[in-house]
Amino acid sequence: MMTSGILPGIAVGAVVVVLLLGLFNMLRGGDPNLSQKLMRWRVILQFFAIIVVLAVLWFRGG
Repeated sequence: MMTSGILPGIAVGAVVVVLLLGLFNMLRGGDPNLSQKLMRWRVILQFFAIIVVLAVLWFRGG
């Protein structure tokens, strides 16, 4: 199934994007509130990424 590879990729990609945005904001000395908000989004996205990966594994029988 094609979506079994796409959905986890999108979920992990979203985590990576938010992580890089947070690192960039921190390194340039940006707003600490934005860094906190990005960290919260990263944690939420990591949770959903884990759920997506586990769901794909579950439905593939692996």
